[in-house]
Amino acid sequence: MRKRIGILTYRGDTGFTEPGFLRRLVKEGQELGAEVFLFGPQDVRFSERRIRGYVPKESGWKSGWHGWPDIVIDRYRYYPIPKHSLYPPFRQQNWFRYANSRFTNKFRVHQVLAQDPELARWLPQTLPYSRENLTLLLQQHRLLYLKPTNGSGGRSILRVERTADGYRLHGRTKLQAKSSEKLYTTKALSKRMEDWMEREKNGNEQFFLQQGLALELIPERIVDARLLAQKDGSGAWRLTGIGLRVGPPRSSTSNLHGGGTALPAGTFLTQRFGEEEAARIILECKELALKTVRRIEEHFGQMMEFGFDLGIDVAGRIWIIEMNPKPGRDIFRQLGQRERFRLAVRRPIEYALHLLQQDEQEKAKTNWWRKA
Repeated sequence: MRKRIGILTYRGDTGFTEPGFLRRLVKEGQELGAEVFLFGPQDVRFSERRIRGYVPKESGWKSGWHGWPDIVIDRYRYYPIPKHSLYPPFRQQNWFRYANSRFTNKFRVHQVLAQDPELARWLPQTLPYSRENLTLLLQQHRLLYLKPTNGSGGRSILRVERTADGYRLHGRTKLQAKSSEKLYTTKALSKRMEDWMEREKNGNEQFFLQQGLALELIPERIVDARLLAQKDGSGAWRLTGIGLRVGPPRSSTSNLHGGGTALPAGTFLTQRFGEEEAARIILECKELALKTVRRIEEHFGQMMEFGFDLGIDVAGRIWIIEMNPKPGRDIFRQLGQRERFRLAVRRPIEYALHLLQQDEQEKAKTNWWRKA
């Protein structure tokens, strides 16, 4: 009997937020012999135990009624839209068997990792926003970032650089508009940052301050590493791939959706640091990712995949900038790594099917003991 896998995602009036990836995800599931469909919280009919699901057709999407899924992959990503309020109460209920546990905000993740002595040394200094914390960090660091706890894609991040006569600000709003200005006093800076938070926040969202890092491995351009860790069809954590992202000149972030470009990690790091040091950096990035996902699962429960944004500073030191439990994987497509990109799309389905197989084995074992 075919397994039924639901993909929980945002569906708005104009469709889905990442249609290209979602089409590929459904296709990979179908090729693995599963019934896969997309749905949003508004598509569930609890009293009838059925769901209005969506599958791709040649152009656009086809909707139809589907039975209750055997398992659900939560792909509902955060976007600055009013209907996002449907998601939190929906996800808090135990209506489905989920392949991935609920996660938390970026600042809470930082706090959890900071409590682990093995991981704390890779973390930049991070504090909740307040005028006192702003003054403290500006005294210690020439560069810092103001970040939303639930942001994604580089949205709503403000980069603050201390200069000889004031502060230079660069940022991108939640609507991807670029912002750049110069301020001359700490009082004006704090007022500007508070105005930014008020305009950019979603609901009661909080912001935090983070130490800036010397990531300009190319002059006036931020370079960081995106590493994708995923569980495979046997339930083991695997490193699917790593690539570098180079931000536009003087940009506050390196995100591909904000104009960044992708580079192969090995080639660039060898040119910048030499072959031996490049090999050391890549190995440390991989070991760090595996240590971190295991610590996260101990605290938050069963997870499925993480995209790591890792900083590599000009001295070759590695930093955990942030980690995302619902990551993009477009960097592999941009690097021309077709098979790696396909594997990155396919692995969540393989892992969901693995969980269902485990459920069946446990059920068979229980039935055998009852009969014995």
